[in-house]
Amino acid sequence: MTAQPPEPFPRPVHPGDLRASHDDREAVVEQLRDAAAEGRIDFDELDARLEQALKSKTHAELAVLTADLPRVESAESRPPLVLKGGLHGASRGPGRWEVPGRVIAHGGMGGVKVDFTRAECRLTEVAVEAYGETAGVTIVIPDGWVADTGGMDPGFGGLTDKTTPDRLAGTPLIRLTGSGGIAGVVIRHPNRWERRKMHSNPTQDR
Repeated sequence: MTAQPPEPFPRPVHPGDLRASHDDREAVVEQLRDAAAEGRIDFDELDARLEQALKSKTHAELAVLTADLPRVESAESRPPLVLKGGLHGASRGPGRWEVPGRVIAHGGMGGVKVDFTRAECRLTEVAVEAYGETAGVTIVIPDGWVADTGGMDPGFGGLTDKTTPDRLAGTPLIRLTGSGGIAGVVIRHPNRWERRKMHSNPTQDR
């Protein structure tokens, strides 16, 4: 038999030559629109760049369109938000805050409440780790957001899921994991008192 020549190693692909996804193009479109709103590029240039962004097939082609714009930190790249109840409790919200890709809540002895009702979230999915421990964790999400609690260990305190499965277009999925601990974890939509407070103060900040 005639020996076959060894197959050549595959040619390394430069990162810029990688194919762009729909999400990659959409992220550039959003960055360009923000830049126009800030006055960094005019609207004629915005239209031209948007058209090119939607036609781009590689990361390199997309990179050219934002090379002269400030880099924007994405929510996915931000460090996780960590809340520890300790002795006195901890909370985030209901004021305005920007949601990172991951939230970790330890109920401790004082309890933790994470309120997403006025949060700014540009993600399609948020990972939330909740550990009820001694005092429990309460998570409040707006109407239209949904939760996946399949990865949650109820522990002794249990998991109480009062959310509805009706997801509105463009809203994130809360993927809940962790353990109920002794006191348990509750995830729900706003209650009557919280709704009344939102209606009475619709522009509440942080």
